[in-house]
Amino acid sequence: FDMGRPKGISVSKVESSLQGLFDDYEDEYEFCDSSESLGKRFDSLIKAAVKKTGKQVVILIDEYDAPMLEYIHNENDFVTSRNILRDFYSALKPNQDKIRFAFLTGITKFSQLSIFSELNNIKNISMNEEYAAICGVSKEELLTQMKPDIEILSKKLNLTFDQTVQALIDNYDGYHFTANSPDIFNPYGLMNAFSDKEIKNFWFDTSTPTFIIELLKKYNVQPMDLQNIEVTEGGFNVPLERAKSYIPALYQSGYLTIKDCDSESNIYKLQIPNKEVRVGLMSNLFENYVSNLTHLDYDLPIAKIRVGFKNNDLEAVMENTQKLIQLIPYTDVKMLEGHYLQTLFLIYNIAGANVDVEKRTHTGRIDLTIQTKQAIYIMELKVDDTAQNALAQIEEKKYADRFSGDSRKIVKIGVSFDSKEKNIVDWVIEE
Repeated sequence: FDMGRPKGISVSKVESSLQGLFDDYEDEYEFCDSSESLGKRFDSLIKAAVKKTGKQVVILIDEYDAPMLEYIHNENDFVTSRNILRDFYSALKPNQDKIRFAFLTGITKFSQLSIFSELNNIKNISMNEEYAAICGVSKEELLTQMKPDIEILSKKLNLTFDQTVQALIDNYDGYHFTANSPDIFNPYGLMNAFSDKEIKNFWFDTSTPTFIIELLKKYNVQPMDLQNIEVTEGGFNVPLERAKSYIPALYQSGYLTIKDCDSESNIYKLQIPNKEVRVGLMSNLFENYVSNLTHLDYDLPIAKIRVGFKNNDLEAVMENTQKLIQLIPYTDVKMLEGHYLQTLFLIYNIAGANVDVEKRTHTGRIDLTIQTKQAIYIMELKVDDTAQNALAQIEEKKYADRFSGDSRKIVKIGVSFDSKEKNIVDWVIEE
């Protein structure tokens, strides 16, 4: 059963939509049940299949939670859809002797009692090390079974084999589902990259993360809050309807993943898994963080910023950053350094750079650290102060010492914002 079929409809139509799941099976197993109850109809299907084949049934359910997620921000509709699913899944318990195997996949975790009505033999394997690589592509599989695909892609991109592998890692790898999970690639992005012979944001472009955006709004989450999250397992591996923060939903739906775990303290570090997710998520957040802004508004300056970083052309980066900030409506601009920091964090993430905010050093915190393959950019911001003073702070605090062991070029940038102009008015670059 594909439970994702009723997306985008009113909750009043969910039950009638799910009724259509049974039509083909009733023809196949030669029975007819016109019951209005999903549970009774499912019960009849299981019994008919066993009777016709003489075998126990195998039940595969994809997106088991989709009808609930559709209405997660509307309590009344959520309860209605949950009750519909509870009726549907009620057929499982009395037919356990007729079921050989059942496998359910979904985005999020809901408590067993909320929809499975005391069914006590469902095993959640989401964080079981034995199954950590069951729903993705491991690096070993990529380098062996998919080696010919990498070779074809590398020729198309005019890259070496190793460079192509690294590009695939940067964009589609990085998922970890247990403390000791192998690196897992997103199969959707990977397969589309091989099929289209290009690397871009395939997975996020097909998804409409409405419930994620609404969730972040609900908890007043700022984009910078999504970096380097520390939490115990109880802070992210919990049933969604009992969650007290945005973290469980982001982890369970793939926008955050495990990057490290301290076994002694049971503290997990969660981060955005890869470039594909980071760029897609930040793009959506940017459009919500700044009102009346669309892809058409920022695509061109973002592309020029991306090229500027690639060519180490910081003048082009800053000029296009300035142009992009000009698009922000007057009412959205707050006269605070934190707002400007947040805006630059979003812009440079969307441009594909690896961005850290307030990275700690032994002498203080760096406002923005922007890392590309070629360079590390240390950026200090000043509001109603000079860019030269911002650069002087980088020197005085010896922020570059934090990266003394890195072979990449270190570039220091002092940036001045003017609270009246509500934009960057000056910058100084030193290599």
